[in-house]
Amino acid sequence: MSDGDPTAGGEQKGLAQASRGELARRDSDATPAKRASWLPAPGQGFGVTFAQMFRKVTTEEYPEVPKVTKPRYHGRHVLNRHPDGLEKCVGCELCAWACPADAIYVEGGDNSEDERYSPGERYGRVYQINYLRCIFCGLCIEACPTRSLTMSNDFELADDNRRDLIYTKEQLMAPLLPGMEAPPHPMRLGDEKDYYVRTPGGTAPPVDRSAGSREDQPVPGGRA
Repeated sequence: MSDGDPTAGGEQKGLAQASRGELARRDSDATPAKRASWLPAPGQGFGVTFAQMFRKVTTEEYPEVPKVTKPRYHGRHVLNRHPDGLEKCVGCELCAWACPADAIYVEGGDNSEDERYSPGERYGRVYQINYLRCIFCGLCIEACPTRSLTMSNDFELADDNRRDLIYTKEQLMAPLLPGMEAPPHPMRLGDEKDYYVRTPGGTAPPVDRSAGSREDQPVPGGRA
């Protein structure tokens, strides 16, 4: 605020003048920091360059040699299946609510005895993930109550078309393993309790490691 402003009050002018005086005192008291090294500044800068010249060069031969990621790497999402082929997704939309980037879109559908896609009352009829928005934080994985959604080690998601980076349910579903049947079909493991509750001493069903399931986390669906 200008000191010559006739609409400004005396108190406001005083505060403005005090602020400028404080800044002026700080500028006058500021002194250049002393360097701890006896080398001149250019010598210190070139020292970093010369030190790098004698270090071993790390060469990544990608994409000829695929890069090995960490076991818990957050990559492309996967919608997993039960051992009989039914989908684990029940269309609850909790993953969409948990996503901070609004990258997930889910529409639930109702199962029937003649057309069943999951053990629950509902299933994910429409499932989309927009990888232009996804930040790979993993909050959707934590929110999933059935361990349907996991993250794989696939990181090659670049494309030259924005539409192709919106993955649909068909692209995200885990492949059918031996012994699985493509839905819709009736439940093969019994009721919902057999699918979602692991009894003490029970054995876990086979797990598709390529689909992104992690060994340190149990997978629902085991039976005694």
